[in-house]
Amino acid sequence: MKKILVLVAFLGAITVILGAFGAHSLKDILNVQELKSFDTAVRYQMYHVLVLLFVNSYNVFTIKQKKNISMLFLFGILFFSGSIYAIVFGIEAKNIWFVTPLGGFLFILGWVLLAFSFFNEKTINKGV
Repeated sequence: MKKILVLVAFLGAITVILGAFGAHSLKDILNVQELKSFDTAVRYQMYHVLVLLFVNSYNVFTIKQKKNISMLFLFGILFFSGSIYAIVFGIEAKNIWFVTPLGGFLFILGWVLLAFSFFNEKTINKGV
């Protein structure tokens, strides 16, 4: 899990850099809709970086649960946010139109798996 936590911390730093870059450097380059899309990608990336930090620091989950949830969220970030960044920076949306919703679907699966992990955890069910 240490490797995932290091990767997640790195992704957090990249997210802050991208957010600052978008706020300060891209407003003169991108149109309003592109800037909104970029902001959406950055926000979703940060939301999932934060939940990844929580999941991988939460000692009640098994290594397998942490790994499965993490992979869904990491690939969700790659596909969802990554595809939006690619589109904003010049890749035609028609060439990768399916990647963004696939990333969103991976996010949803990650959240569902997280919910099941909480639901099935015996310690949580006992109120400990």
